[in-house]
Amino acid sequence: MGYILEEEKVFKDPVHKYIYVQDETIWNLINTKEFQRLRRIRQLGTTYLTFHGAEHSRFSHSLGVYEITRKIISQFERSHYPDWPKEEKLVSLCAALLHDLGHGPFSHSIEEVFETHHEEWTCRILLEDTDVNRVLRTVSDDFPQRVASVICKTYDKPIVISLVSSQMDADRMDYLLRDAYYTGVNYGTFDLDRILRVLRPYQGRIVVKESGMHAVEDYLMSRYQMYWQVYFHPVTRSSEIILRQIFRRAKEIYMKGYNFQMLSKPFRMMFEGSLTVDDYFQLDEALAQTVFMQWAEEQDEILSDLCKRFMHRRLYKYITMDEKDETLWATIRQQFETAGLHPDYHLEIDFPFDLPYDVYRPGKIGSEEKPPILLLCDQDQLVEISEKSDIIRSITGLHLGKYHLYYPEEKLSEKAHLIDPEIRKLFGMA
Repeated sequence: MGYILEEEKVFKDPVHKYIYVQDETIWNLINTKEFQRLRRIRQLGTTYLTFHGAEHSRFSHSLGVYEITRKIISQFERSHYPDWPKEEKLVSLCAALLHDLGHGPFSHSIEEVFETHHEEWTCRILLEDTDVNRVLRTVSDDFPQRVASVICKTYDKPIVISLVSSQMDADRMDYLLRDAYYTGVNYGTFDLDRILRVLRPYQGRIVVKESGMHAVEDYLMSRYQMYWQVYFHPVTRSSEIILRQIFRRAKEIYMKGYNFQMLSKPFRMMFEGSLTVDDYFQLDEALAQTVFMQWAEEQDEILSDLCKRFMHRRLYKYITMDEKDETLWATIRQQFETAGLHPDYHLEIDFPFDLPYDVYRPGKIGSEEKPPILLLCDQDQLVEISEKSDIIRSITGLHLGKYHLYYPEEKLSEKAHLIDPEIRKLFGMA
């Protein structure tokens, strides 16, 4: 087990007011270079281009997830619940703190293009020769592997995994409150204190006391609103599309032998698929944006244009379609190509529900993949929450997304005379 600090450390936080650190291991992890790097990774990627206050970092979010986890465990310990394994406290707190350690710059966009995943990088940072690994090994030689297995969802105690990764975990609860605060919207607010009071460890899982059902309804409604009003915002999607295209174009021309005026080692190694943990440590948003400013002056017109668009917020416009018409889509691509536009970079179709977000999935009791939220009712009976809640049942599985076609408005206007009138009309052009 880790040691307790002689003097408790306290972080001021706009969401939780205070974040308390009592364990020496947690304090030492916060002060590693790998954890400090999270100050240079925004929590919401490109959302700051839509909601200008969304400049908060993965660092502050990770501290918030740690704090919620600490509060849950403290409540379990105060109430002496026999189903909570007390010996799992430190591994739970470390996993909560470190769960986002492997996020790269503008994480989800970079993951998609380079076919990587932040959880894999998190586990590599935990297990390879890093400051974080050295701190974890002061607890025990197998402690880094134990923390990594919680994050990778292979730990032998599901109740520990569910604290950090489930349909109502500390991660989601913090990012909803934090993202709502920094974007300036009210959709993500819910009664966190009430939810923490009604959580119970029971038969190897975390459940909700039946009297807390309405607090969970509020939480899931907040999640629903935040997805559609913030996370799926079409302007944010436009900036993410351009960012994805920057990475895709740079990789494409690199693999064809293009000679960049500037190409930092981490990007070169990323293109080649041979990134080391040391290289990955250097990848942050400051480096990415510096590189983008240099690439804006490259000879490759597509890469240069994309970088200027991203850095100067000249985003693609979009039109909305109720459904994806494959024939129409093929016609539009052909028209763009005929007009001298690049259909792979000047046109993209987007449907937000394809993203790895969901409001709530009922699932089955005992399910390993996204286990459902369970109510603990009278006679110690477990009931999946949507069976009791009309509100949750009504929002489960809703697909409200529409298709958006993104394109560079001014480039299309310049070529409008080369495009069929019916297609021009679709894009709102005479």
